[in-house]
Amino acid sequence: MSLPKINPTHTAAWSTLSQQYQQQKDLALQDLFLQEPGRIQEFSAQAGAFYLDYSKNLVSAQTKKALLALAEEVLLKEAIQAQFGGAIINETEQRAVGHTTLRNFAAMPEEVAQTLERIKAFTDQVISGQWKGYSGKAITHVVNVGIGGSDLGPDMVCEALGYYHNHLSLRFVSNVDGDHVMHQLKDLPRDQTLFVIVSKTFTTQETLTNAQTIREWFLQEAPEAAIGQHFAAVSTNGDAVRDFGIDPAVVFPMWDWVGGRFSLWSAVGLSIALAVGYDHFEDLLQGAHEMDEHFASTPFEHNLPVLMALISVWYNNFYGAQTECVVPYSQYLNKFVAYLQQGIMESNGKSVDRNGDPVTYQTGTVVWGSTGTNAQHAFFQLIHQGTKLIPADFIAFKTSLYGQQDHQNKLMANCIAQTEALMQGTQGQTMDSPYRVFTGNKPTNTLLIDKLTPHSLGGLIALYEHKLFVQGVVWNIFSYDQWGVELGKNLAVNVLNVIESSDTSSINNPSTAALLTHIKS
Repeated sequence: MSLPKINPTHTAAWSTLSQQYQQQKDLALQDLFLQEPGRIQEFSAQAGAFYLDYSKNLVSAQTKKALLALAEEVLLKEAIQAQFGGAIINETEQRAVGHTTLRNFAAMPEEVAQTLERIKAFTDQVISGQWKGYSGKAITHVVNVGIGGSDLGPDMVCEALGYYHNHLSLRFVSNVDGDHVMHQLKDLPRDQTLFVIVSKTFTTQETLTNAQTIREWFLQEAPEAAIGQHFAAVSTNGDAVRDFGIDPAVVFPMWDWVGGRFSLWSAVGLSIALAVGYDHFEDLLQGAHEMDEHFASTPFEHNLPVLMALISVWYNNFYGAQTECVVPYSQYLNKFVAYLQQGIMESNGKSVDRNGDPVTYQTGTVVWGSTGTNAQHAFFQLIHQGTKLIPADFIAFKTSLYGQQDHQNKLMANCIAQTEALMQGTQGQTMDSPYRVFTGNKPTNTLLIDKLTPHSLGGLIALYEHKLFVQGVVWNIFSYDQWGVELGKNLAVNVLNVIESSDTSSINNPSTAALLTHIKS
C-alpha cells in the first residue's frame, strides 16, 4: 500500500475553504467568540497529559468542518494506516518509515528489542562506573559526535531532560568548524571521556572529520589500544568502524527504515540513555508511543496532531502565512525549535508532488521561535504590531520541576497573557497614541502539558512528528525523503578540491571563483 496521490486543490473541500476565506478573511477573533458561545468546548482537545486550546484561531465552526473534510478527501486515514502498517511510503528512496515501531513495545521487531537490551547493559555499565577508561578511572564525560539527526535530536532531548541527568557530563560536537571541536575538547580528561560517533554510513564528511580529529587528539596522550575503551559508535558500516579501532561490542545498529531526523528513538539516542539512564530513555519512548496511539486511533475532530496540522494548512494556503512560531515556556526546551526546524522544514520543504508534478500551491512553512519569556523581550514586537500574520504555538507545563511556585505563577501568567494580548489587542481601550494601538486578531494555539518528564517530552516530540506527516499528506508531497540535502554535499567535495589545490579552473561561476580566490589570498 502506497500513499494516496491526491492534489488537494482538486478537492471539494479546498474549494469550500477558498470560498470561506473570502467570506471571513476580515473576521475578528473576538467576533468568533461572540458568535459561538460554546467555542472553547468545540475548539479544545485532550490527549492524556496534553490539553490543546485552539480556540484563539481564525477558524470558524464551518471552517473546521471543511478542514476535516479535506483530511477525509486526501485519504488521510489510509495514509496513516500505510505508515503504521510498514508500507514503502518513502517511495523516492524505496524505504518504509518505521520510527514509530522503535517505541512500540507490544509489537517491536526483535532486532530493535535486542538493541535496547544492549543499550541498557552498556549504559548501566558506564553510569555505574563499571566501565573503566585506560587509566582505570570511571567515565565522567560523554561526547556525542554527529550531525543533523545524529546530533539535533539527542542534543535537544538531553537539554530538555536536564532535571533528570545523572553525574555524567554531556557535550555535542557537530559542526565541521575546527574551532568548535577544539573548544569542546580543550578541558576534557582523556582518561575519563567516552566518545559516541554517530554516522549511519560512517562517511559523513563533518562527522568523520571531527571523529578523526578527536582520535588524533586522544592519542596524543593515550595508547592506541585504549580506543576500544573510549569510543563507541552507532553505524551500519562495520568495516569502517572496525578500521577506526572501535570494539564491535560497542557498535550499535541503525536501520534504513528510520530517517535521520526521526532517529533519536533508536540507538542514535545512546547519549540520551547515558545522560538520564536507560529507564528514563525507555519512558521517553513510551510517551511517544502513547501519542502514536492517540494519532492512529482518535477521530480527527479530537486528534491533536491532525487539528494542529490542518490549522497550519489553513494559514499557509489560504491566509498566505509563510511562517509559524513555536514558543515553549520552559528554558529546558531552548533547543526544541532548532530540532523542529530540521524535522519540519527538511520534511516538507518540497516543490514536487507525489505524482512527480511541480506543485502549484505553498507547501512547507518556515518554523522559528524561542523560549518564553525571553522571546517576549525579543521578537514578540513583530508579532504584536508588525505587518505579517504569524500563527504561534505556545507550549507550557502546568507544574514546575523544582517547585518554585512564585516563578511558575509568573511564567504561566506571561504565557496566558500573551495569547490574550495577541487575540484581543487594545480593542475597547482608548489609546493616547497611535503607536500604542494593538490590532489584536493574532492567532495562537496553547498546548498545556502536566509536567516536563521523559514521558511527556516523548509525547510532545511525537505530536509534532505526526503534525508534519499530516501536512505532507494534505500537500501531496513525500515528507520522508531529503534529496535537497545532498546537492550541497556533492558540490562541497569539488569546492574542497579547489581550496586544497588552489586551481579554480573547474569553477565556472565567477562569483564562486572570486570567493575561492579571496579565501586563498
